[in-house]
Amino acid sequence: MSFDLSVIPNKNIIVGITGGIAAYKSAILVRRLKDAGFNVRVVMTEGAQAFITPLTFQALSGNPVHTQLLDPEAEAGMGHIELARWADLVLIAPASCDTLAKFAAGLADDLLSTLYLATSAPVWVAPAMNQQMWAAKATQRNLATLVDDGVHVIMPESGSQACGDVGLGRMPEPEELARQVTDYFHKAQRAIAEKFGLLASKHVVITAGPTREAIDPVRYISNHSTGKMGFALAAACYAAGAKVTLIAGPVSLDTPNGVHRINVSSAVQMLDTSMQLLDEGCDVFIATAAVADYRVAEVAEHKIKKSGDELDIALIKNPDIVATIAQQDKRPFMVGFAAETRNVEEYAAGKLVAKKLDMIACNDVSRADIGFASDENAMTVFFAESYHLPKRDLEKASKQEIAQQLVEAIHDALHHDPAQDEAF
Repeated sequence: MSFDLSVIPNKNIIVGITGGIAAYKSAILVRRLKDAGFNVRVVMTEGAQAFITPLTFQALSGNPVHTQLLDPEAEAGMGHIELARWADLVLIAPASCDTLAKFAAGLADDLLSTLYLATSAPVWVAPAMNQQMWAAKATQRNLATLVDDGVHVIMPESGSQACGDVGLGRMPEPEELARQVTDYFHKAQRAIAEKFGLLASKHVVITAGPTREAIDPVRYISNHSTGKMGFALAAACYAAGAKVTLIAGPVSLDTPNGVHRINVSSAVQMLDTSMQLLDEGCDVFIATAAVADYRVAEVAEHKIKKSGDELDIALIKNPDIVATIAQQDKRPFMVGFAAETRNVEEYAAGKLVAKKLDMIACNDVSRADIGFASDENAMTVFFAESYHLPKRDLEKASKQEIAQQLVEAIHDALHHDPAQDEAF
């Protein structure tokens, strides 16, 4: 079982919009939720329609907007009860003072209040109102009742208001609301992944990106690795339930959700960090980094000035990180990568044996469609002979899809019993 925590597929959000100037923010909220992968339906009160039109939300959500409790067309298809059942979460933003009072009293005189009573999904409210209305005892009583009933209240922010007052009552920014919703579902999926995922309870350490070997304070030796494959693997391992530590060379990529990232520059720094994590406990070590084979023997203290047509620089061999880790007493399951330009499978099979790896994934970086900077990849996976597993050809796909297939391969090797092969 695998879980993609980079997006939230097939989760249904009802965004309820009530009367208030903050309704304009809800348009951005719907857009942000759609961008995050949610299915969104919008319910508007009569007051909300005085501030912004249903057509706006229909265009942004891609779904009809629901405004009437007794709508013959809606009742013929998705009535208010079916709408209530459809939701995985109901978010009222903005939630007016009037709507909070209706919810607290159990009134059901419009579609939104009826939906509130009819749904079994979690209900979140983001109140937005004048600061004095927010501070009113009646409002605070209603909020206390809603909290007792299990409603999640997103506290308003303080600041200047449309009426000219300053104080609590501003609806949080739509990006913040979308982030909170996304985090909620990520945590729910993560809890399942930690229990049932392919790599549940495993600590996975991944190296990714290039290394930079300094020549002087402004120059260095490096390569074309972007780190995309390693970062995709980090996301896939986390989605499979693992604790993931990503040792990243110099790349301009965002850290995958839930992944602990350690930035390094040189091969020596990458090895030192890897050894430290090995001492702390590591179950799977995945070496996707394109580590420079050599480093400068003596780094110049100051910038080397241009003089003459030639420059001689002495290089010394860098440590072999994956081979060093594989030779340790507390040896984790070792996964190597081979990025070659010719005789790809031959070189990869030799590297698998020479470095004493458990698994190796190789690809042809001379191909422009799957090279270093590409968003797609195609790989062949080999396993150590002791696993008695045949090689796997991973056809060209996005690096995210390839990463998920590699996670499956790691899981299969970790749980493979060679004795079962002998039984057949």
